[in-house]
Amino acid sequence: MDPGVRLLDDDTVLVGGSPLRILRLTRRGADIVAAWRGGRRCEGPTELTLARHLLDGGLVHPRPVPGAAGPGDVTVVVPVRDRADALARCLAALGPCDRVLVVDDASRDPDRIAAAAAAHGARVIRRGTSGGPAAARNAGLAHASTPYVAFVDSDCRPEPGWLETLLPHFQDPAVAALAPRVVPADGTGWIDRYDSCRSSLDLGPAEAPVVPRSRVAYVPAAALVVRRSAVGSGFDVARTVGEDVDLVWRLWEAGWTVRYVPSARVVHDPRRTVAGWAARRFAYGTSAAPLAAAHPGQVPPVVLSGWSLTAWALALAGRPDAALGVVAAASGLMARRLPLREGRMAEGARLAGLGTLAVGEALAATVTQVWWPVAVPAALVSRRARRAVVAAALARPALVWLRNRPQSDPLRFGAACLLDDLVYGAGVWWGCLREGTVEPLLPQLMGRIPVTRRPAD
Repeated sequence: MDPGVRLLDDDTVLVGGSPLRILRLTRRGADIVAAWRGGRRCEGPTELTLARHLLDGGLVHPRPVPGAAGPGDVTVVVPVRDRADALARCLAALGPCDRVLVVDDASRDPDRIAAAAAAHGARVIRRGTSGGPAAARNAGLAHASTPYVAFVDSDCRPEPGWLETLLPHFQDPAVAALAPRVVPADGTGWIDRYDSCRSSLDLGPAEAPVVPRSRVAYVPAAALVVRRSAVGSGFDVARTVGEDVDLVWRLWEAGWTVRYVPSARVVHDPRRTVAGWAARRFAYGTSAAPLAAAHPGQVPPVVLSGWSLTAWALALAGRPDAALGVVAAASGLMARRLPLREGRMAEGARLAGLGTLAVGEALAATVTQVWWPVAVPAALVSRRARRAVVAAALARPALVWLRNRPQSDPLRFGAACLLDDLVYGAGVWWGCLREGTVEPLLPQLMGRIPVTRRPAD
């Protein structure tokens, strides 16, 4: 069971998942879930159907037993360009792997790459011209004959047991790809300390299905294990950034499952300079517009409900009483939809209150990250806009710092957080100008929380 799920009404109502959903079980369904929580394995078509429903919603997570697949069923593909020392560290950390392909993406000193690969028994595929990470990974994929392919960037070092942790999940025939947790290596600089809890590659300690616009909306290809039959020709070579997000979303749109499994871990070497780190964050931002073109509706800067937007607009307009009235009305409407026999008003108030706070934090993040090129000029001419921008700029780093308690003082951490937002947001705007679209700049209104009744009849 996902730790964020609430069990109500004698364990027959589940509230949780990402995006949030509410599920009403039959008594039999509730008994099945209770048996699973007690350690019994899933058996029979009815249980499998219920399990699939709960897995897809992120309400429960799989606990597969070790299966027939092992390291011999995997080809490890390591794309590299001009990082022979990092490659050697990566290959040394891979552990027992029968097939390792190093794809040299036109390095300037190919002999060093070949020597590092030979020292660890890896085969080298050399590309005459550099095509970027996507093309290099695809070259390795084309040479693989095993059922599974693991992509590992040369600046990554898998921790022991990473493959053994991931591979059993492929017993589920719906799973196309699995991603371990990618944690930054320890560093001494102020950006390193910020990155230790805010790296865009580290998606945190909580497992999840990978679903657009959910808590885990993407996974990086810095370390990614795929079912070869599911990914076809692989990554879109026209993309220099965002090619991993595009692949994962294409798999999801085709009906496949992609899972984030943080119990498997890979260490990623940090960028050596602030300039290099900032340039990479800017580049990530530029990927939003091309991704929006390929996957319409999946790249909004913020997703919010109409009533929560109204409540915050009233609060910023100096009408906190009216804002509270909107939240109270939303609580009542939500309570009417809840499939509960008792405690409807309390649960409706909880959901409306937490939803309002979450939207407020998301709006603050969007103001400092994606909307700042508009928000800052507005703050220069409007006192109300100035208060909102200052509040967002102070609240966002403070909340992140309090939540993570990094080994960095609040001032330096706050400066790094704002720099991160500014350069990423600048990249989003540059990508929008280049692609001629504004979709990644526009908020998206969410529908009502889905309520499902009577699974496992």
